Amino acid sequence: MRSSSRNLSKKSLNKFSSVFTQHERGSGARAMLKPVGVYGERLNMAQVGIASVWWEGNPCNMHLLDLSERIKKSVEAAGLVGLRYNTIGVSDAMANGTEGMKYSLQSRDLIADSIETVAAAQFYDGIITIPGCDKNMPGAIMALGRLNRPGLMVYGGTIRRGTLSSGKTCNIVDAFEGYGKRLRNEISQEEQEEIIAKACPGAGACGGMFTANTMASAIEAMGLTLPKTASLPAEFKETECVQVGSTMRYLLENDLKPRDIVTKDSILNAIAIVTAAGGSTNAVLHLLAIARAFEINDFSYTDFERIGKMTPVLCDMKPWGKYMMEDLHDAGGIPALLHFLHEHNILPAPHARTINHGATIAEIAKQYGQRNEPSFSQIVRSPHNPIKSEGHLAILRGSLAPQGSVGKITGKEGLL
Repeated sequence: MRSSSRNLSKKSLNKFSSVFTQHERGSGARAMLKPVGVYGERLNMAQVGIASVWWEGNPCNMHLLDLSERIKKSVEAAGLVGLRYNTIGVSDAMANGTEGMKYSLQSRDLIADSIETVAAAQFYDGIITIPGCDKNMPGAIMALGRLNRPGLMVYGGTIRRGTLSSGKTCNIVDAFEGYGKRLRNEISQEEQEEIIAKACPGAGACGGMFTANTMASAIEAMGLTLPKTASLPAEFKETECVQVGSTMRYLLENDLKPRDIVTKDSILNAIAIVTAAGGSTNAVLHLLAIARAFEINDFSYTDFERIGKMTPVLCDMKPWGKYMMEDLHDAGGIPALLHFLHEHNILPAPHARTINHGATIAEIAKQYGQRNEPSFSQIVRSPHNPIKSEGHLAILRGSLAPQGSVGKITGKEGLL
């Protein structure tokens, strides 16, 4: 009579997928795994779900299927089984100002639910998420927090700026503003059409410190990504994808889980980076939701107020500033900004852990945060000469919003 388990040991990395692959009651599951290439010795390997928010309808997400294929190769090279699956997305930049925005916030929870559902139902041992646009990032991280199995996020990356026939550069902000300029006859219809045609030259999320880049920066500061994922342009993701497999194996071998990484301290680091970068107000509602998914019950609005009073706005970033995310990347990326904050005693929790082989966020920032001058100082001001001396995310309370609301106060109000 056969044993109820097959090749299962204390050191096995497949403690979840073994339900299907190692026990007699999983015979039907093993039969179904055979056609997808999981049989023989591969049944003894840990299974890693690779969840991308791929869809073809916008540049933020259109390339994520390709990234998932590269990541799968990296996972397989690390001696793990990579199994890809997908979830939905909404483009806020496209839906903004239309009925489509009614579906935006709920897409975050649909993403979280679907990533969690597949991973839990299929007993995956680890999860890699690949988001690209606005609500994708918090949805992916909420799923990791609920599951609490070894996992990480690979951001799809930022878009690069376009170039007009005049030699001037353009981006999605110019496309939005071009409509108003056309109404005021400041540009011709031909000029507006050229801006539309060249504002988004390829794959990647909107290039300023909009919600996508804001949340990618926050999650990198929380320690759930490889270094520089937030600022790396979408077209330069190959090296990062190659490194994912070995990192995933390290997480599995050391049973290092998302709740070991994401604590209140790491979320405070996220607030600091969002504040210094002048990031989106959406970070408030998303970080609150992430904290709830990770069961961090002592995190609230007051933490944004407290960290905001300690953290100046330093980065001159679009949509209200001058520079793009690709500029910040060229200047050293999020690690350089984190290291800069740490040097000036602004980073709240430099001891917080990351997925990067157990290194702290301060160690990662020092290792990868070389500043490229003079570019860095052009984008990031000294704390002694900030854009705004305190945070720009104002928590508002009153009869209109008894439980609180959020406003962005950049310090440039009233300036033309």
